Amino acid sequence: MGQGHNVNGDSKANNKNGKIPFDEDNYTHNIHKDNERSLDRRSFMKLMAGAAGVFAVSTLPWGAIAAKELAGFGNKKYTAAKITDISEIKVGEAIEFAYPGKHDSALLIRLGENEFKAYQNACTHLKCPVFWSKEQGEMVCPCHHGVFDPKTGAPTAGPPRRPLPEIVLEREQGAIIATGVKRYEA
Repeated sequence: MGQGHNVNGDSKANNKNGKIPFDEDNYTHNIHKDNERSLDRRSFMKLMAGAAGVFAVSTLPWGAIAAKELAGFGNKKYTAAKITDISEIKVGEAIEFAYPGKHDSALLIRLGENEFKAYQNACTHLKCPVFWSKEQGEMVCPCHHGVFDPKTGAPTAGPPRRPLPEIVLEREQGAIIATGVKRYEA
């Protein structure tokens, strides 16, 4: 055997202690048990509980905002917007308008000489548009045959279970003005 070669022909310089393969063939050759940080099950669970606590605390502000909004403590401020002049809509007719935002479709119905009702016209079932049926005297969602009472916005047929959000109306100088949206009464 002579010159420091082992049975396999590897030099002792490359074989270190005869048990660790060559450096390029081993990805764990640099682990030293003395310096390795121990992460047992208990430490892992502490780490996970701490991470969950940090996550819970970081989401508290958003949860508080959502709870405040859902509970109705944060009353939204709506800007008043003119819908139409009273003379422009006949009894039994309806017109579409946008409120409270320019992409929020709504429906104003003149039910009587001095009776006006307005609702957001996205069905409370799957947000399909709701249309006024003058002949039937009801608001209809054609997607799943939902029907709503024009005096209350409550569903009277079909799958919707919640009323349409009602838009608060005022009259000023011969015009109908939208001033807000009523919250759902649960």
